[in-house]
Amino acid sequence: MTVVVFCVLAVLAIISGVLVFVVDSMARATFALLVSFLAVAALVLMTGLAYLGTVIALMMIIEMVIMAVFMVMFMMNPGGLMPMSMFHNTRGAAVISGLVFAGLAVGIVAADWPQRRGVPPPDPTLALGEALMGGHMLTMMTLGVTLFATIVATVVLATGRGRYDRLGDDLDAEHADDPAGGGAGR
Repeated sequence: MTVVVFCVLAVLAIISGVLVFVVDSMARATFALLVSFLAVAALVLMTGLAYLGTVIALMMIIEMVIMAVFMVMFMMNPGGLMPMSMFHNTRGAAVISGLVFAGLAVGIVAADWPQRRGVPPPDPTLALGEALMGGHMLTMMTLGVTLFATIVATVVLATGRGRYDRLGDDLDAEHADDPAGGGAGR
């Protein structure tokens, strides 16, 4: 059963990756790319790397959603459904990608894979954090929380007014107090 699921996910990742360049709209390409990345994340989860697979899935979902939001905000075609071309230098790209694929395939087959020594640590996530950051793990965790607090504070300070300004402190005003007009009042 594991081999079947692996093969299905691998084929799904490849097909949806190819669809990114076959479909004729940015919206469809975005969702095809998301499906490809999620299939790869599921493959990583199947290898027993729960943390890495989850991070890949979360990062790709957030990245694709942000891309879709920016498409709606800035493209002349907000739905991203008008025909477009994703082809640039197709011959050169085909040659380069073929050579890279062949090189990686040869490396996989020809490599002398090492045998595992020792046993996995009881907490792989902690071991990975220590291996990557050493004694700076606490600093990086603190930095992450600080950056998040800074982002939230910046958004709060940049907002001229909030929902309570529109409909009053108890949110029970008869009409919204929108200075620009045309707002979504009651």
